[in-house]
Amino acid sequence: MSNPDSGSARPNLSVKSSTLGVERSSEAGASFNDDVWEDLLNYIEEKRVIPIVGPELLKVDTDGGPRLLLEWLAEKLAARLNVDPAPLAKPLLLNDVVCAYLANHGRREEAYTRLRTIMREAAFQPPLPLRQLAEITDFNLYVSMTFDPLLESAVNAVRFGGAANTEVIAYAPNRVADLPVERDDLQRPVVYHLLGRLSASPTYVISDEDMLEFVCALQSEHLTPEKLFHALEHNHLLVIGSDFSNWLARLFLRMTKRRRLSDPRDVGEILADSHSLKDVRLVSFLQQVSVRTRMFSGAGEFVAELHRRWMARRGVVPAAAGAAPSRFLPPAREMPENAVFISYAREDLPAVQKLKAALDAAGLTTWFDMERLESGDDYDHKIRGNIARCSFFLPVVSATTQRRHEGYFRREWSYAVDRTRGMADGAVFILPVCVDDTAEAAAVVPEKFKAVHFSRAPGGEPAPEFVARLRELLATKPR
Repeated sequence: MSNPDSGSARPNLSVKSSTLGVERSSEAGASFNDDVWEDLLNYIEEKRVIPIVGPELLKVDTDGGPRLLLEWLAEKLAARLNVDPAPLAKPLLLNDVVCAYLANHGRREEAYTRLRTIMREAAFQPPLPLRQLAEITDFNLYVSMTFDPLLESAVNAVRFGGAANTEVIAYAPNRVADLPVERDDLQRPVVYHLLGRLSASPTYVISDEDMLEFVCALQSEHLTPEKLFHALEHNHLLVIGSDFSNWLARLFLRMTKRRRLSDPRDVGEILADSHSLKDVRLVSFLQQVSVRTRMFSGAGEFVAELHRRWMARRGVVPAAAGAAPSRFLPPAREMPENAVFISYAREDLPAVQKLKAALDAAGLTTWFDMERLESGDDYDHKIRGNIARCSFFLPVVSATTQRRHEGYFRREWSYAVDRTRGMADGAVFILPVCVDDTAEAAAVVPEKFKAVHFSRAPGGEPAPEFVARLRELLATKPR
């Protein structure tokens, strides 16, 4: 890819709190105030934000230390193709290597298959910023601007214990692949590779010529993934870590919004990277034309702050001083298929968070309703449907449930009992878990619960035997 265009001077900039624009001020760089972050988090919770992930977030651990993936790949590809890097500009870019190789009469297809081999042999783990984005479970569609598999690996690791349950779609000018349904109807997270996906075939962007072909195809009436671009047009966009040059940044924003950038619109964009704010001409253009575009200096810093604020808003309980941290990931808004349903009283949330963290660490897919709305016919229909299709039902028994003879959790318990009436004798479905010293014999629970053994998880810490048993039950359960 080309290096970004930039002016000779760096402007002093800050971000307006009332619009999605950038204004000049005496402060260097850009920062968001609390109101801006709150607005963004509200949009994310309403599933009105799509992250677009670029190469600046791909810092991987190599034998020589942390490196940006595409720079490391350029060096490795040059070695594989016998390209002398000495006369080429630094840092080395894939485009430079490919152009030098073709100038020496190399076969274009060779570069793609060599890249696939290099990536397969490296077997990199997903970088922290990708894992942090994956933990924001209100995101159900990610757009990748790179060809590597690290983003889908991050989502699979965080949400599915490493199982390949993320849907991966890749665009190519000769094969238009669109979202399977409208974005609001997606049943599992999707990673869409807008510039193609790693392959032995030349179906992804590694050179400026490739980029030109992809951009032209994406603007063609007959080659546009319509459902994807409808989602990009009507949602807020987080363009994080892109390596867009000045004009490519303008073209990308115009292409995704499908209208003049100066036209009034209800959605905006955030550009978070290391170079856009240094580009005087790009900043000036956005100030004058695209008032709904914000800019943030630093891709990794933006993700870290977004992740911190999102986790705090979801009520993550910090580990006690001196205790080993329990990694709690807030549950997805929608229950995954065949998840373990955890039913609890709201006062027991800290223990339930620890319980979920332990089961997640064991590779189990769990879910519980964190909002605890406890009202409305639509909500009740959703919860009843989730209980009807979960793999197992874990009612959390405690001193709280002993005191509360009324509560929505008791309705959940009743729905679980209803489901067992259609099961064979001896079938395992309800697995009560007690998080304190409540006596099993005195537990105020349905009689069906007392027919099975209560497991103990003091404070939400399950015994290894219980985790092992649940894993075994899930492994042998018919799908």
